[in-house]
Amino acid sequence: MTLCAIVVTFNRLHQLQITLPALLAEEVEHIVIVDNASTDDTANWLVKQESNRVHVLSLPSNTGGAGGFEAGMAYARDTLRPEWIVLMDDDAYPQPGALAQFRCETLSLETLFPDLGIVVASVFYPNGTLCEMNRPSRNPFWNLGLFARTLIKGTRSGFHLSDANFAKDAPAITIDVASFVGYFVHRRAWETAGLPEGGLFIYGDDVLYSLRLRRAGFTMVFAPAIRFTHDCGTLGDGFIYRPIWKIFYHCRNGVDIARQAAGPIIFPVALIYYTLIWWRRGRHYKGRERRIYYRMMWMGLCHGLRGQRGRLEAVHNLEQGLVAPASKT
Repeated sequence: MTLCAIVVTFNRLHQLQITLPALLAEEVEHIVIVDNASTDDTANWLVKQESNRVHVLSLPSNTGGAGGFEAGMAYARDTLRPEWIVLMDDDAYPQPGALAQFRCETLSLETLFPDLGIVVASVFYPNGTLCEMNRPSRNPFWNLGLFARTLIKGTRSGFHLSDANFAKDAPAITIDVASFVGYFVHRRAWETAGLPEGGLFIYGDDVLYSLRLRRAGFTMVFAPAIRFTHDCGTLGDGFIYRPIWKIFYHCRNGVDIARQAAGPIIFPVALIYYTLIWWRRGRHYKGRERRIYYRMMWMGLCHGLRGQRGRLEAVHNLEQGLVAPASKT
């Protein structure tokens, strides 16, 4: 079994300096660092890395996480030909022994699930609590019971995995959707279903890729004993987006998520449901920030319904003058 780790980075050298050593300490044959046109000292630092396991792919412009993962997987496919690829952000890394645990568990998982295409790790914050943005889920539109429970309990408790599923001795279970942190993909899956859609820029690329792989007939398994750490902080309490322009991509790509998850018949209802959720989140902002939030939200919906892709510079320019923490992309 050959394993290739793919890390997408942009202007977060302090995080990459934690992630890369953590990977080098693990059982992994190749490590591809996709530098998304960083303007800090990332490129200079990467040049000094002497391990022959490290491959640096420098992109000419910032293509977001989605573009970075697509480019990294294409490089691994064409140059390295690993059996498995594992995806992660530059602020995420395997806990000690996680990749050895993956190798061990996969042998039995492939016996249990002949169509195994994706294995998903459990993800925690550095303080040991569950990382909510990386909580895997099932598609409620593919299961009537889950759909009913989601309507009653809401999105987080309706179809996302429960805390009990994350116990280290909990059994591996099948899922439909996971994020690109500790996301292992087998060669046969990307050879059949292709690569993630780079034009999404950020948000939803992992959800849409998961749904595509599942529709292609591949089984996705959550293995809680394989553990990753994600030192992220782009969403505050109540899903407050920083910078605010991120809501544009969340809504734009969310339109296609609703379409792919629900199917053409239920899609309009699903989109209305998601739109109400996004609208409520706007109440966490005040004054000018709230007005810009809603404007970007509607722009995202319009662009999503027209099927537009790529980075929209107008959205980033719209936020000029607002004070916001640095972005991860």
